[in-house]
Amino acid sequence: MSTFQNTFERKEVKYLLSEFQYRELRKRLEPVAAVDQYGETVIYNIYFDTPDFILVRRSLEKPIYKEKLRLRTYGLPGNRSNSFIELKKKYKGIVYKRRISMPYAEALHYLCEGKQPSQPPAEGEILREIDYFRSFYRHLEPVMGISYHRVAMAGRDDPELRITFDTDIRYSVTELDLREGNHGKQLLQPGQHLMELKVQNALRLDIARMLSRLGIVQTSYSKYGEGYLSVEGGTL
Repeated sequence: MSTFQNTFERKEVKYLLSEFQYRELRKRLEPVAAVDQYGETVIYNIYFDTPDFILVRRSLEKPIYKEKLRLRTYGLPGNRSNSFIELKKKYKGIVYKRRISMPYAEALHYLCEGKQPSQPPAEGEILREIDYFRSFYRHLEPVMGISYHRVAMAGRDDPELRITFDTDIRYSVTELDLREGNHGKQLLQPGQHLMELKVQNALRLDIARMLSRLGIVQTSYSKYGEGYLSVEGGTL
């Protein structure tokens, strides 16, 4: 069993940064935040949806409530590598994430074939939530692979403060086995960085001032949504 946190409830605020903004912000963040224990890593995801892509289409309509299901690994997995099945919901701007961990190959069998894990995870309640989600949205299937390089930071004196920077965001509708990596198309422009501030309450005043001085403004951005829009009417 991993030591990763399995339940989250927080706000996730997103920003698109230029290379200059990224470098300047990293300098200014040094007194208040540092790269955390997970450091720099490559994150791989498979997103699951119905054949008519109802989950991503609803999400793009920006409803008051939306949800999605994905399989995630930190680094390129093998059959026995730890992976996370994540059920992510957003209601009135608050993100609720629940996840369970199991070996990658077992997670694929469960999500794609409905085969229950050989050793039920300790988070039985979360597994039941995912089971219900899969029964409610029938015929869920893997539809998109998304990977990116991430730098994760945490507040030096504020453990609730979490900041991530993602680059090299790639999407593919053909490479849907994380063991094979992801050589898909880029979502960001050269030099762009996607930043997420993950906070429990309001944004800290000192960080808000840093963003203002660098001309960094909040944006709405979904990796899966952007990938879907990039191929809508084409590959999909």
